Amino acid sequence: MLIESIFDGKSEMTEGSAKKCPVVLMTRIRLARNLSETPFPSWAKLPQRTQVLETCLPAVASLNQMKRGITAEVEELSELEKQILVERHLISRELSGAPEKAGVVISKDQSVSVMINEEDHLRIQVIKSGYRFKQAWNSVNVVDSTLEDELDYAFSSRIGFLTACPTNVGTGMRASAMMHLPALVISNQMEKVVRAVNQLGIAVRGLFGEGSDASGSIFQISNQTTLGESEEEIIKRLSAVLKTIIDQEMNAREKILEKDPNKLFDKIGRAYGILQNSHLLSSSECMNLASLVRFGVDLEMFSEETRNTVDRMFIECQPGHIQHLAGKSIDTNERDAFRSEYLRKQFENVERPLFSMEKGEKREDSTEADSSKGEKE
Repeated sequence: MLIESIFDGKSEMTEGSAKKCPVVLMTRIRLARNLSETPFPSWAKLPQRTQVLETCLPAVASLNQMKRGITAEVEELSELEKQILVERHLISRELSGAPEKAGVVISKDQSVSVMINEEDHLRIQVIKSGYRFKQAWNSVNVVDSTLEDELDYAFSSRIGFLTACPTNVGTGMRASAMMHLPALVISNQMEKVVRAVNQLGIAVRGLFGEGSDASGSIFQISNQTTLGESEEEIIKRLSAVLKTIIDQEMNAREKILEKDPNKLFDKIGRAYGILQNSHLLSSSECMNLASLVRFGVDLEMFSEETRNTVDRMFIECQPGHIQHLAGKSIDTNERDAFRSEYLRKQFENVERPLFSMEKGEKREDSTEADSSKGEKE
């Protein structure tokens, strides 16, 4: 039942209405908060965890932003439901494996989620598609301020909000951007970028955070420190780094096109062909192929509507989503076969890439075609 409500509702991750950005897929702000005079979840005994859940769950669920949303205790969720929520970045892997008395509240549009009894008593996060830190901060600040009126936060006038992990003490804020950086990966410059931003107190992780792979050339870029800076200062500092990375990615794209365009066109053309004709695809291979097609959209080889399809596939090709779409329990080989079948259907109406835009070739009535295609979908 929870899965159906997740799939039936519009998601900020899969159907964000913001203007799509060539490099930034989404922005996220997360706040860590704890209740005063209450042990952190990892130290708390079962009665204390129960009290935190019984206090926080109704307080969060009653917020205006969370009305008609989803409220659940983690132990009530199936393994598949938890996996899908992780794949949609609505809960963390840590919460999915939490012991008793943990919960989550998710807004109807899936842009706001609040985890209860994860590493901290509360993890409040807002996700926005595209490059929209201001909107994300405004939304999370409203939720946080409203909860602060209802709950007694653990706060020190000297150092700020108290958190389970010392690196979160202060503002308790993690701001991050999900970035698509195919040119930096193809040109083998990503390692150099990671080393440079690490020295600026910025972390670079894979698609699903710490310890995950950067499948599809997608990276999470976030602040590492939260103490000694205001929320606005953290966002400003991170934004400056992100703009530098965006510039480096765009420069890398120009150099690839100048140096050996046919090699890039070959990669994109092969990706398109495999997605339309394959019969076995792993989630990692799907991510890498979809990444190349999205790169092609940025280069105007595909219609803008194709970007929406690709961005959905980044989520929907993940194992939990494929398992749900199959409607039954399937093993790895069956999942790879079903994934390829699903992708063939998604890409069957995607027109072949145009590799000669410089010769004045244009896609006929692309706007009308995209519009009618969107109605069919």
